[in-house]
Amino acid sequence: MRSGSGGDRGDRGERGDRGDRGDRRRGGGKPARFYSIKGEKIDYKNLSFLQRYLTDRGKILSRRFTGISAGEQRELTAAIKNARFLGLLPVGRATA
Repeated sequence: MRSGSGGDRGDRGERGDRGDRGDRRRGGGKPARFYSIKGEKIDYKNLSFLQRYLTDRGKILSRRFTGISAGEQRELTAAIKNARFLGLLPVGRATA
């Protein structure tokens, strides 16, 4: 049974004290490949470029993996969907 004095926290300190974890930065990630084509518009006809952002099963890679901005990700997604609609890219890959 616990005592009524707030429990045994030992040397951890107060509830908000979590050490120096707040100083660490998150992520980092890979540098975006988009910076090499800055100024060019993402085109649905550039299939070799679009395929770099698809998995082997035909899924679009997320921003965490691509390292691009939200706006660029939306443009990329629109271009991939456009190419799929026109039959230039496969919609998916059949499982064996």
